[in-house]
Amino acid sequence: MRIGIAGKGGVGKTTIAATMARLAARSGATVIAIDADSNPNLAPALGLDRAIVGHPLPVSVVSKRLDGPALTATVDSVLVEHGTAGPDGVVLLSMGGPAHAGEGCLCSAHATVGAVLGDLDGSTGGPDDSGGSDSSDTVTVVDMEASPEQLSRGTVRNVDVLLLVAEPYFRSLETVRRLAPLAAELSIARVAVIANKLRSAADGEAVAEFCARHDLSLLASVPYDAAVADADVAGRPLLDVAPDSPAVAAIEALARRLHAVSTAGG
Repeated sequence: MRIGIAGKGGVGKTTIAATMARLAARSGATVIAIDADSNPNLAPALGLDRAIVGHPLPVSVVSKRLDGPALTATVDSVLVEHGTAGPDGVVLLSMGGPAHAGEGCLCSAHATVGAVLGDLDGSTGGPDDSGGSDSSDTVTVVDMEASPEQLSRGTVRNVDVLLLVAEPYFRSLETVRRLAPLAAELSIARVAVIANKLRSAADGEAVAEFCARHDLSLLASVPYDAAVADADVAGRPLLDVAPDSPAVAAIEALARRLHAVSTAGG
């Protein structure tokens, strides 16, 4: 399953992505975490020292084809050459960012992520009974930019699920409302909202009412949790600082729900 996580800046995408990735790995899945933000922060959220994180995906891994970008090598070889092994066995891939001011757009960097996601469809995983490759137990979590660009470019057109993270505030909810129709145009199979940082029942009701009014699917809710800020201040993953916290419990329930949907084929 390929999961994209999008939303306004500061809503908690990276914390949710990192925590979900490590929990999925602990459950036995092969997990690939992709930092698809040109201002990357997923590595420390996973528990990786920035000093040991490999170089971003080079543009040389992509070839242009009529049906879109594709990898010039197998996904497995890309993971070996450009991935960084993290806690719980999660493998991190990172999108390239600007090296210098004024160097122009990041078209090629976006293409690397799009190519990986496209070729991940059935191309990686452990050996199956026939000796081939089985991707059914592979979970890919994509931490996206706080921008509609990865939808407008079609970078994440091949995710199976797009989670739109929203706080119970107008600007955050409006961002979700703008992203949802772009995801629909990409024919992403499932698009759902994750209500994050809820401080009260009224917060949850506000998000639910907004989703109902705009025909958005509300999949899960994550409570406000001071442990998230504590982990950020400490520069450590939430899962290591407060493994029994309410936010971790809610993200774990979300991960289980997504796994159940995936295995049921719906």
